[in-house]
Amino acid sequence: MTDPTRGVLYPERLPSFTRLAPEGEASTLVEWFWIPQWDLPEAVVSRQPVLGYPAANLVVEPDGVTLWGATTRASERELRGSGWAVGALLKPAAFARLHDAPSDLVDAHTILDEPNLLHAVSAAMPDLDAAAAVVSGWLVERVGPPTSDARLANAMADLLMSDPTILRLDDAAERLRVSVRTLQRLAHRMVGLSPAAMIRRRRLQEAAQRVREDPEAGLADVAAELGYADQAHLANDFRAVLGLTATDYRADR
Repeated sequence: MTDPTRGVLYPERLPSFTRLAPEGEASTLVEWFWIPQWDLPEAVVSRQPVLGYPAANLVVEPDGVTLWGATTRASERELRGSGWAVGALLKPAAFARLHDAPSDLVDAHTILDEPNLLHAVSAAMPDLDAAAAVVSGWLVERVGPPTSDARLANAMADLLMSDPTILRLDDAAERLRVSVRTLQRLAHRMVGLSPAAMIRRRRLQEAAQRVREDPEAGLADVAAELGYADQAHLANDFRAVLGLTATDYRADR
């Protein structure tokens, strides 16, 4: 699994947070499960800004089941009282079977009427492995085995989300031995974002992590190492997606 803090803008603020790898047939449908749990004093609010992965999430919480599409900007969740969530970062093979038009769900969500899934996950908590197994079983039964297109889309997403050497769509097309147009069509149909947007999100996640973890790293050096044209390009990405500059983000720690 990718670094468990990547995408989390302020990991020191996290409540109990666990990532679990999928097992068996679910490994073709889920990148990983993420399970936060919290129990906060009365009147305390914990704000959790997140720069999400360029993928969809299936989330089970005590009050329902939600399918969240990929995002184009950072988001924030306010935690109060006590609670939990069992989330699955979905691979394209799963998302495209759960929603007819992934591009329509970008920066949006839909509530799923799945009372049996909700009841089974609620009964399994706080056993995290058992809760993840429930979601795995539901997805395997609901989605079925991936098609050849779905397997290619999974390979594309894995490459674009995790390989720092992939800086251009041409690089990914060459690695996967398909055309650029094929990847563009797959991404639109099964993720909802363009491949270029997926690459930009991974680079920005990496940049935020570098800025957060290495206070001595120069921003121009970070930009160059991650394939940005220059520091101004990195700064523009930070402002457009996170709503603050890299310098402000570093100072806010």
